Amino acid sequence: MRNEYDFSKAKKVSEIKHLTDLQAIPAGKKRITIMLDDDVIGLFKKQAESSGIGYQTLINQTLRNSLESEPVNADLLRKVIREELAVYITPPDHSPR
Repeated sequence: MRNEYDFSKAKKVSEIKHLTDLQAIPAGKKRITIMLDDDVIGLFKKQAESSGIGYQTLINQTLRNSLESEPVNADLLRKVIREELAVYITPPDHSPR
């Protein structure tokens, strides 16, 4: 390594198109920092690779789907259990033959 480098002829990032494209943030998106477990990231990367999309896109889709779906609460759980149990607890048919 040199002790000094001459950057007098270096170009600014804004002058190199592919670098400005890399730094551009798509409209409607925001860069954040988030801490996720290694195994969670690994699973997202594996699933994203098999589906041909980026793992961050897959994480975004998963979060969006979770927010848009109906939350599982006690009332919903009771409703589902009643519907499922009704199949097994129907009274026997006592109609005359």
